[in-house]
Amino acid sequence: MSGMASVPLQDTVLLPERLGDLTGLDQFGLAGELLATLIGAVFVGSLMLTMTALAGPWAKRKITASFTDRISINQIGPAGIGIIIADAVRMLSKELIVPENADRPAWDLAPIVVVSSALLGFAVIPMGNGIQLADPEVGLAYVFAVSGIASLGLVMAGYASANKYSMLGGLRAVAQNVAYEIPLVVTGMSVVIFAGTLQMGEIVAAQGETFVTIVGIDVPRWYALVNPFAFVLFLVANFAEVGRNPFDTPEAPTEIVAGYQTEYSSVYFVLIYLGEFLHIFLGGAIIATIFLGGPAGPVLPGIVWFIIKIWAVFFATQWLRSAVPRVRIDQLIEIGWKGLLVLAFANLVLTAVIVGLIA
Repeated sequence: MSGMASVPLQDTVLLPERLGDLTGLDQFGLAGELLATLIGAVFVGSLMLTMTALAGPWAKRKITASFTDRISINQIGPAGIGIIIADAVRMLSKELIVPENADRPAWDLAPIVVVSSALLGFAVIPMGNGIQLADPEVGLAYVFAVSGIASLGLVMAGYASANKYSMLGGLRAVAQNVAYEIPLVVTGMSVVIFAGTLQMGEIVAAQGETFVTIVGIDVPRWYALVNPFAFVLFLVANFAEVGRNPFDTPEAPTEIVAGYQTEYSSVYFVLIYLGEFLHIFLGGAIIATIFLGGPAGPVLPGIVWFIIKIWAVFFATQWLRSAVPRVRIDQLIEIGWKGLLVLAFANLVLTAVIVGLIA
């Protein structure tokens, strides 16, 4: 009896190539390829932005209310789903207030940097059924690199706001991202040792092999099952990278008002808020790809399984938000440098030894 591998993991034809073939754009040479790529990018971006719009104003409130035994939004549309449109109109119609002493170019660019760094990361994520914009040989390194650009945006926002609370939030964001980016990358490298490649499509394909057979059912070789210790390390480091509880000190409202985003309003606040949730989904996409078999799953199409997996990671972030108290900034740095970093390197060395012995 076949298991997860019964559903194709990832079509080898990339999305722009498939679109070019279906629409006939491949007949127009380079211009047609660029147009097909643009159409594919719009599709992927729209999918992620739609899920973010659903998660931020609506799902976040519903999940938190369930955990804290409260009544959430239920008056605007079925189950309160209309709050998405209501919040969009409310926020975008507000006045954009610019701090008097703000460094205007940096202040304007910061929200764009935060959003674009997340959207760029989705370019190499295999979502199943041929839904992948590009699959370079250094895909995993690329996604780590572009997602890290968000740190620059947070620093720009904090510095350019000319507000001491914003500045503190920006400094905390830098300290936190440096402390947890290294364990995140080092833990990801342990997956590379198993798969033997940085290419995202190949990492997904490697997890399609059978890990163990139980009662006639083939259990796939998802790296979360092969190395659960690395999976937990990566999950914790990812929560810190996206600034979710208990690691949301750069925007702690009880200490520094709202940190780097204190002085932002109207559409700029929406962009920063959007960027936060896009990075949560990007983190979930990376976890799904390198630890949970990417779009692999039985019966349902790959894209459906991919969405289920990244929403599971989002659910975990909201669970922690309701259940785990925020740690102090000194505790946060100590956990990163003295705890997670040491464990990440230990995991890397142990993985290398085990793979070397098996080989």
